[in-house]
Parts: sequence; C-alpha cells; structure tokens
Amino acid sequence: MEKNIKIAVIGLGYVGLPLARLFATKYAVVGFDINKSRIESLNSGIDTTLEIDSSTLQKVLVNNADSKIGLYCTSSLDDIEQCNYFIITVPTPVDKNNRPDLTPLYKSSESIGKVLKKGDIVIYESTVYPGVTEEQCVPVLEKISGLKFNEDFFVGYSPERINPGDKEHTVEKILKVTSGSTPEIGLKVDSLYKSVIIAGTHLAPSIKVAEAAKVIENSQRDINIAFVNELAKIFNLMNIDTQEVLKAAGTKWNFLPFKPGLVGGHCIGVDPYYLAQRAQEFGYHPEIILAGRRLNDSMGEYVASQVVKLMIKKGVSVNGAHLLMLGITFKENCPDVRNTKIVDVIRALKEYGIVVTIFDPLASIEEVKKEYKLDTKNSLPTEKFDAIVLGVAHNEFLKLNFSELQKESSLLYDVKGVLGALADNRL
Repeated sequence: MEKNIKIAVIGLGYVGLPLARLFATKYAVVGFDINKSRIESLNSGIDTTLEIDSSTLQKVLVNNADSKIGLYCTSSLDDIEQCNYFIITVPTPVDKNNRPDLTPLYKSSESIGKVLKKGDIVIYESTVYPGVTEEQCVPVLEKISGLKFNEDFFVGYSPERINPGDKEHTVEKILKVTSGSTPEIGLKVDSLYKSVIIAGTHLAPSIKVAEAAKVIENSQRDINIAFVNELAKIFNLMNIDTQEVLKAAGTKWNFLPFKPGLVGGHCIGVDPYYLAQRAQEFGYHPEIILAGRRLNDSMGEYVASQVVKLMIKKGVSVNGAHLLMLGITFKENCPDVRNTKIVDVIRALKEYGIVVTIFDPLASIEEVKKEYKLDTKNSLPTEKFDAIVLGVAHNEFLKLNFSELQKESSLLYDVKGVLGALADNRL
C-alpha cells in the first residue's frame, strides 16, 4: 500500500458511516456530511441509523482532522482539503416520475471539485447506471477544479453492498467490486479496499462494468420478488397457501428462495429504474425489468384490498374501522423509511375510510411526518383495534400479545408471513 493515505468519506448515512468507521481502524479518515445535526450526533457517539453501536463508534472517533488514524466527523469542506482519496456515498433516488435523480451526485462532485488536487483519486460508491461516473460526474470535477481527468486526478467506482439492519453481513464481510479510470488506478483502488475488506475484492476491468454489475444485482432481485408476488396473487385466487407452495418447491436444490412482499427501500425499489432509463437512452425498451417494477409497485394496494375483503368476511364494518399498522420502515429492525411501500398500504386503506394508527418504535416521527405527512407512534397504543396489519417484522413486534390489541372479530393480517397460525391470513 502507498504511504500517507488520508481518506474523505462524503455522506455519512447507511453506506458512508460503516465504511468510514472501517477505514478509520487503519487510516486517517474525515467523514463529511452537510447535515449538521447528523455530525453532532456522530461526534457524541450516537448513530441514529443504528448501523454502528455507540461503543464501536467511539473507539474510532478523534477530535481533529489532523489525526494519523481514526474518524473525524465534520460539515466543513476545509477539513477534507488534505485528503487524497475521496469516497462519495450519497444517495441516488428517483423523482416522482421514477426518473433517476443525480442531484446529490452532482452537488457532492461540486464540493469535491473545490478541494481536488493533483494526484487525488475520487471513488464513487452510489448506485448509478453505466456511464454516470465518467460521463456525468467527471465533467463536474473538471469544471470546478480546473484539473484534467486521468492526468491531474483520477476516479474509481466501487459499488456499495450495504444491507441496512443486517448485523451479520457487515461491510467488511461482503466481497467488494472495485474499478479505476486507468489500470494503475484500478489496482490502487482495489488495494485500498482489500486492506480492510476481509471478504476480499473483485477488480472489474472498467468503471462501466462495475456500475452495470451493481445495478443488475438489485434488478435481478426485484424481478424474482415480482415473480413470487404474482404467484401469491394467483394462489390466493385458488385458495392455496403461497408460503407452503414455496416451502415445497424449495426442496429442489436449485430453486431460488424468494418470498412475496412489499419491495421498497433505496436499492431494490429504485435501481431497476436507473438501468431502464439508460436502456431507453440507447433505444431499447426493457420489458421484464419494468414489468417487475409495475407489479411490485402495485402490491401496496393489493395488500390493502385483501385486508378489506377479510374484514368484510369477519363482519367488521370497514368505513370508520380502526386499524393498527405495525411498522412503517422499509424493512425489519431498521429505522430507514426511504421509499417504504407500507405507505402505499396505509394510503389505500384510508381510501376505504379506515382510520389507521401507525406504531413503529424505530422510525423517526419527525422524518415520517416530513416525508409522508403521516403521524406515527413510537410507543404501543393501549386501545383495541378492528384490524391489525403486521407490515414490518421488527423483533419487538414478534413478542407482542396480539389478543390484547384486538377487538372481538378483529383481523390479524401478516404481510411478512412470520406469525404462522397466529395470523388470520398472510400475503
């Protein structure tokens, strides 16, 4: 490894913080984020995303940007001027029309351009379609810095593979794909990650290959989940238990164990649109990718309609009924509410005239209100409900005594398929 490595990690969210923490065990790392309250929380040893526990975080925190090893968190660009590796881990969402929104990438590239020096390497981790790094981000770096690409500065791409809420498959235990804008830079980028990723690395031959590899990982998963979601709809019409069908089919050695459900979050529910957009720019209309997206995006309304049908069968008056939604985050044991499809279920239920109470001990009340204009509770309600929907399988929910929350003839619907015989029905 080369000497005097100093790393700046831009964006200290679900991806950036675990990566910065890991690099800080071996290098001098400056974590940069424009969210000042986020920086204050981190400097006090608190990670509100729950990815890094307090004791682990505090072990690597340092008080100034000049430390030889450790993590210094800041919202000031001046503190990253002396870094020679810049790793960008900002989100890449879609807009209301499901078109890629590269604004966070452009803005972070502008920020790095202001401090970029000769010999520096900028590595992007954000999920993008093939070509974004070199065709969209590099021109911004050149324009702001006044430096020339592949002569004065270089870039790499190493797609993030963080699984929020997963304490087993942490960043150092997941094999990392790497790439560089020249063969030599590719080796440097690969060597940097290899020094901390115990699972190893895979050096891709080009940045575009690495970008494409990332975007198809989640597209493939999206399509597979869409397939079992469609099966769930079919078998429900036939009055066949989908979970039992999948269990039986899973006895074959090469059957893929996907389960039906709501597909949200900042990866699987978003990345296919990036690939589809790029394909359309080349004159190809992707049929399977977009069909999978349409089906998965329709599942919120489908779940709501199934809940209403079952309430009617139980003799529950739907209009004005009180329903408890357990969970609003996009996945279990994780506070992330970005692109959560539970919101689709809630909105559809409200259209039937149902009064929905949302309980999620992990979700930020303020964030949910700001993002979705919905009220949530962090403590368990004391009243009884006409229906309960387990939307997210938080560990805390699995310990609940549901009978204490249910009125007579109340419905318990299990979106995640984890309650077994306790539930009246499941997806």
